Amino acid sequence: MLQSPTSRTAAVDRVRFASRQVWLAGLGAAVVTREWAGKEAGKVFGTLVHEGAVVESRALRIVGHRVEDSVSRASALIGRARTTLRSAVNDYAAPALTRVRKSLASIEMPTRFAAAASRPAATPRRKAAKRVQAVKRATAVKRTVAAKRGKRAAKR
Repeated sequence: MLQSPTSRTAAVDRVRFASRQVWLAGLGAAVVTREWAGKEAGKVFGTLVHEGAVVESRALRIVGHRVEDSVSRASALIGRARTTLRSAVNDYAAPALTRVRKSLASIEMPTRFAAAASRPAATPRRKAAKRVQAVKRATAVKRTVAAKRGKRAAKR
């Protein structure tokens, strides 16, 4: 079905009229908002701030009591755990200490000369480690000597 030219014009006029009404409604809303902001917004904002402060203080009171309860519960648990641990350590440590004291009394400790005689001979690893240390020392000495020579040459 084809529309007649007059019906097309009427449809375009309705769309134009509707869009103009939306535009005018937006302008009206802006004006009303501006007037409201000038006259009543300060009061409303102050009321909102006051209500927010009241809610915040209530929330802090409730949370504060809960935190205090949680802290007291945690302290009680820590105290119980500490006493349990202390008693368990004492139960296991006392017999062990008794055994160690008894066995130490029966062990003969070597004298200083006997300890020196019982030391193992130098192993290849020890010899290699000593060689590495000697090489490091020699390298360090060479570097310091070279640095001193460089300083003397720079002064001349």
